[in-house]
Amino acid sequence: MGLNITNAGKRRTAALLAGTFLMGAVGAAVVDGAGTTPAHAQNLSAQVPSSAQNVAPSFADIVDRVSPAVVSIQVKSRAQPRLSNFRGFEGSPFDFFEQFGERFGRDGERRNDRRDERRGQQYSMGQGSGFLISADGYVVTNGHVVDDAEEVTVILNNGETHDAQVVGVDEKTDLALVKIQGDHDFPFVSFASQETRVGDWVMAVGNPFGLGGSVTAGIVSARGREIGAGPYDDFLQIDAPINRGNSGGPTFNLAGNVVGVNTAIYSPSGGSVGIGFAIPASIAEDVIADLKDDGSVTRGWLGVQIQTITPELAESIGRSSVNGALVTEPQDGSPAATAGIEPGDAIVAVDGKDVENPRDLARTISGKEPGSKVAITVWRDGKQRDVEVTLGTLNDTETADRGSDRNGDQGDQGDQETSQVLGMTLVPARQTGLDSDGLAVISVDPGSAAAEAGIRSGDIILQASGEDVASQSDFQDGMDMAKSEGRSNVFLRIQSGKNARYVAVPVEEDRG
Repeated sequence: MGLNITNAGKRRTAALLAGTFLMGAVGAAVVDGAGTTPAHAQNLSAQVPSSAQNVAPSFADIVDRVSPAVVSIQVKSRAQPRLSNFRGFEGSPFDFFEQFGERFGRDGERRNDRRDERRGQQYSMGQGSGFLISADGYVVTNGHVVDDAEEVTVILNNGETHDAQVVGVDEKTDLALVKIQGDHDFPFVSFASQETRVGDWVMAVGNPFGLGGSVTAGIVSARGREIGAGPYDDFLQIDAPINRGNSGGPTFNLAGNVVGVNTAIYSPSGGSVGIGFAIPASIAEDVIADLKDDGSVTRGWLGVQIQTITPELAESIGRSSVNGALVTEPQDGSPAATAGIEPGDAIVAVDGKDVENPRDLARTISGKEPGSKVAITVWRDGKQRDVEVTLGTLNDTETADRGSDRNGDQGDQGDQETSQVLGMTLVPARQTGLDSDGLAVISVDPGSAAAEAGIRSGDIILQASGEDVASQSDFQDGMDMAKSEGRSNVFLRIQSGKNARYVAVPVEEDRG
């Protein structure tokens, strides 16, 4: 049967052939150009220019040098492996490798809960990573890897296994120190003495999903990340892929020194998306030294509840800088209260070193020895002054109370002396049945500056411009004082539930 091509078909065929010829011409041009593609069998590797090797970094020499100090850690515990107190909020995409108890064995089968037939008791098997920091067998890892461990086994890069004991765990930073039992002479690595910079190359080595000795590389994406893990958040963000099982493993710089301890990933999907977090070497080294000394970490304690200084708050207290931490309440009997630090003080320096923000203050104080005397520089009444404080010892129970006694029911308001000011309806707190001075906030206009400042129904205004308020006239006096001092915002002390805080609200309410 003959092939019948219509006129339209002929036109399409001609167009296709023309396109083929054009493509052939383009291909010929490429072949004849600088990017020549060999048409015959040749050794293509030999044709890669030597300059390409200088552009792309190789981590092979670093891996050869440091990998013998990186270990896998297997843990047996009575209960399901958990993250201690080092966890994000429910539903958080921040994954602190909480599921490290589920692992893959050599046969590829997932293993976790097992039962000891001899004792009829259920236990869990978990694993993570770590690294040797001394020849006699001290190993750094994450606290949640070995927390509540009954048995700890360290597996070296060459496959050797050793029994180990937990020396100490610091829950506030999620760091732990483990000691291999017996006398040995191990290879080890050191913490970096210089801070790494954003953009520096880094390399992560660990045991993701039980695949020991895995190496990934990337750069430092950011520093000083706060992810809600604890009071001393100061993470390095790295884009070297890390996964469950990498927890506790090291991140190295190109000199082969440890710049971070891998701890968490941002993972909406459960796997690595190139956003990992590592505890900086500067923090880890100090914590590990304390753990090695006596198995615990001792921190200085000031005893204040503090908050961030916003530009509006800074303006309302007469400061041009937002650096520092605003004291909302010294804790009763604390070193701060004893030394005379007051609500409304802005702590701007410790021993002459500027304080950047509340977390910086927390880290600075925690690094001081309990019983030591420190000079706290505060901003009060428009000027700086130094207060000498003898620090106490931070205990786990000495934390800010985050509870709330907020009650939206303000009772019968028929006979109450209500007033409208700055978008708020206020009434003396005692008229609502509360055993407290101040002005109770009955309602807040949704579009008002007070609402934008975070004031809500049920809050109690305790002070305006640093002066106690019990009536509308007291509040007006506070606003007049702010205006007379040339300030755009009035400085308000608010009681929200059990906690006090400060807000700044514009003294001229104009929301049109």
